[in-house]
Amino acid sequence: MQREVRERSAGWRVAGTMLAAGCVLGAMVFATTARAERIENQTAVFAALDKVTASISPLNAALNSTQTFGALKVTARACYTREPTEPPKTSAFVEVDEVMLDGSTRRIFSGWMFAESPALNAVEHPVFDIWLTDCADPVRTAAAPRGAPNTGQAPQGDSDLGFRRRVRR
Repeated sequence: MQREVRERSAGWRVAGTMLAAGCVLGAMVFATTARAERIENQTAVFAALDKVTASISPLNAALNSTQTFGALKVTARACYTREPTEPPKTSAFVEVDEVMLDGSTRRIFSGWMFAESPALNAVEHPVFDIWLTDCADPVRTAAAPRGAPNTGQAPQGDSDLGFRRRVRR
């Protein structure tokens, strides 16, 4: 009887140890899961189509400034990307106004555009099409802390790629 009790308690100890190890491993995996941070940019890059002439033109809109394409005024309010090692996700908040014949303006689009899904939120206009293609001029990279300015240069003592070399002796 005592032997049976010892075997059962030993079995429970092994099961408890395995359960605890599984919980610790699960917590470690959860804690080390990387979260891709967005990169803030200063310029939104659009492709603009004039349906009458069938010409596509690039349109670079600095944030909070208005660019004109035909009768449309395009204003980008925010533009975000991810690091090149992450899956692409380029998005911008855009406002598009149409200049009417009498000189007044009418808002025809206000919302988020996604470069990977240009048809998701499209500008509906009979003569012009505008869609987001990219963002440019990053304010900071995702690796830099919020308060640190992005100089675009590797720190002193690093190689061209920004990695430290390991020397074996």
